[in-house]
Amino acid sequence: MGAPLPDVIQTAVITGGAKGFGACATKALHAAGFRVVIADIDAEAAHALAQSLDLAGDTAVTATLDIGAPGAFDELLAKIVDRWGGAQVLVNNAAVTQAEPVLDIDPAEFNRIMAINAGGCFAGCQVFGRHFKDQGYGRIVNMASLAGQNGGTATGAHYAASKGAILTLTKVFARDLAAFGVTCNAISPGPMDTPMVHDIVGDKIEGFLKNVPVGQLGSPDFVAQMVTMLCASDAAFVTGACWDVNGGLYMR
Repeated sequence: MGAPLPDVIQTAVITGGAKGFGACATKALHAAGFRVVIADIDAEAAHALAQSLDLAGDTAVTATLDIGAPGAFDELLAKIVDRWGGAQVLVNNAAVTQAEPVLDIDPAEFNRIMAINAGGCFAGCQVFGRHFKDQGYGRIVNMASLAGQNGGTATGAHYAASKGAILTLTKVFARDLAAFGVTCNAISPGPMDTPMVHDIVGDKIEGFLKNVPVGQLGSPDFVAQMVTMLCASDAAFVTGACWDVNGGLYMR
């Protein structure tokens, strides 16, 4: 228990790994020597990224995944086990982002976002957590958000609440899997220089940055390197932690 065989290529699953920050994480893990499974609902974007990383299709492959669909993670894991014998890393990145005033959010929409974001993270952690426990090794990284810590400033209450739930789930899975060579950590980025953030902020970016202590957006490539670090075999002593990278917007 504790570490994979050194001559075995580790397989890392990245949900929502085809675009935005997910693509950055996918590229970083692939560059670090992982076989990446780009699990995304956008099959075309996932295929394009996989082709750009590995034309032979052995170290970068795709899987169509809707994290909100019942049984989706079970089906994905079964295919991975059948092809490579197992997986060693799961990065729960996929999420739905919406910005809407809290008094205008329909309860049904709140529940939908919670089910996709928090529910999808739970399903991924549970399905892959069982697999990692059985094999005596695994790394889980959950992408949370500053919004889940401070309630959000440019995002909706449903998104913020779902990310807060992910932070709690990270602690629960970390505690229950720690004895089996499995770590589970979260990263909580503040606003990063990604299309998602620019879509939310729009042409108000100059004024927005005045409220960020360091005066700039975060680097998604740097955060992707944090993901890679937490997925490494020598990261065994780090679990249940939330890694903040927010430009000074939230200090504790």
